[in-house]
Amino acid sequence: MVSQRCKMLVREELAKLGLRNVAIELGVIDIQEEITREQLEQLQTNLQRWGLELLDDKRSILIERIKNVITEMIHYSDEVPKVNYSDYISEKLGHDYTYLANTFSEVKGITIQQYIIIHKIERVKELLMYDELNLTEISYRLNYSSVAHLSNQFKKITGLSPTYYKKLTQLRKNNLENL
Repeated sequence: MVSQRCKMLVREELAKLGLRNVAIELGVIDIQEEITREQLEQLQTNLQRWGLELLDDKRSILIERIKNVITEMIHYSDEVPKVNYSDYISEKLGHDYTYLANTFSEVKGITIQQYIIIHKIERVKELLMYDELNLTEISYRLNYSSVAHLSNQFKKITGLSPTYYKKLTQLRKNNLENL
């Protein structure tokens, strides 16, 4: 669950099953009352219709929690934390970072750092499309050491410079408006 809409949907599905004493956070459901096997199976079926799934093995849950912390940190906060990502993630999840990093790499096939970079570049794309911030402001907001560092990472991931990407986005927007 990476959005308020997902959380609302899950809350509605739980209510349909008569489960009201719940706490829903990003990626985690805490049900305070007994849940029958039938209710659990029905919940799983209902959520799958919406493209959501229940995870019950500890590694999968941990990976989802790591991904949710990163998504929240990059996409849903106004500013990326100024502390080390490793310290931030470790503190948020209450686990040693080495354990988190090893588990994540084993399951996902990429490092947490690579996952963070991919999400930061996606966020840069969003911010470039909104056209409210310049590249210097974006690099500051996403905690890059410099515009050059952001630009190099952006080009490495997308194959385009941020400036060229922004021009392409503007061209597409203009073409759609002229239809």
